[in-house]
Amino acid sequence: MMTAVFDRMLADIRELAPAIAARAAEIEAGRRVPIDLVETLRSIGVFRMFVPRSHGGLELEIAESLEIVAALGRIEGSVGWVAVIGTGTAIFPTMLPRETYDEIYRNGPDVIYAASAAVLGGTAEATPKGMRVKGRWPFASGCQHADWMLGACVLTENGTPLPGPAEGVPLVRLVALPASEWQIEDTWHAGGLKGTGSHHIALDDALVPEARFADLAGGASCLSGPLFNAPLQLISLMHSAIAVGIAEGAVDDLVRMANAGRRQVRAASALRDSEFFRSELGRVEADLKAARAYHEVQMASHWRHALAGTLRDEALLTQGIQSSVWITTTCVRVADACFTLGGGSALYDSSPLQRRMRDLHAAAQHFAVQQRHYIPSGALLLGAPASSFWP
Repeated sequence: MMTAVFDRMLADIRELAPAIAARAAEIEAGRRVPIDLVETLRSIGVFRMFVPRSHGGLELEIAESLEIVAALGRIEGSVGWVAVIGTGTAIFPTMLPRETYDEIYRNGPDVIYAASAAVLGGTAEATPKGMRVKGRWPFASGCQHADWMLGACVLTENGTPLPGPAEGVPLVRLVALPASEWQIEDTWHAGGLKGTGSHHIALDDALVPEARFADLAGGASCLSGPLFNAPLQLISLMHSAIAVGIAEGAVDDLVRMANAGRRQVRAASALRDSEFFRSELGRVEADLKAARAYHEVQMASHWRHALAGTLRDEALLTQGIQSSVWITTTCVRVADACFTLGGGSALYDSSPLQRRMRDLHAAAQHFAVQQRHYIPSGALLLGAPASSFWP
């Protein structure tokens, strides 16, 4: 059920939409979301959606939070991406000890996160004084305005990776530290999602207390509630939400172009009067509706399991990833079609269609939505063993 808080947030975002859209070129050129816009999103409550009410957060239902994310992505892809990373990552620290979690939120609920799940990025080795951590992690979206940052580490002993839950898979933990303790390397020169500031972050032989480490796959949440007991299973829903939002924005842009009277060179009629254009637009919308419907069905299924306390299940993790891969791929196809239908004018930097296309292709390169993740789904269907995408 959608709440009054959700309605108010969505209204605030819709009111902001023209101002955000007008800054798209600035966001891309700066390779980050401007800090004043980040603070506006913070004031609206975007970064407290996944925070429990016990710590001053909104603790919205998953459908509400992800509709906010999709709405932001529909306006501007990088803004939506930074929002989903900055707020959605809040479910991961729930796997830390309660005293560490309380420390993170001691100054209030509006904590912004950046994170990198690149498990080969860093290592952590136990010493008598704590865990010795070093490494360099890519794709830390929003790191320039984050309050806390997280990175996946391979645990080692005498420099050798410790064995994990499956043969050939190392033992992995997520380290959480205040943003001030990380180094940011200016590396984000990318083809899509340019405004996300997804730079490398690094730690140089840092000594970290064990209480700052979380086991996402096998640990226990320090909080109760449906949002907090199965964080890995919710990742796929977040990817689907931002992909659907950006694809919806692409269709919006194409319709706006056609209704403005756009007529391509040597075309017999304006776009909106062309039967071919109408046919292709109808097909594109069908793909988009299918992607959103699949997202909503998968989200509703996961939420039912979350409410029942049964979401933490390997088969459900695989099912969610399968849906996210298909949804993201379909949304890429939608953006590609919109770009093509836009004609030569879509090539220019001033066209939002080329930005939507680039943003969705960048989103589809994320490790969590790679085509190889169909393999566990096929294995489960055949009754064969299937390993998770997360070690």
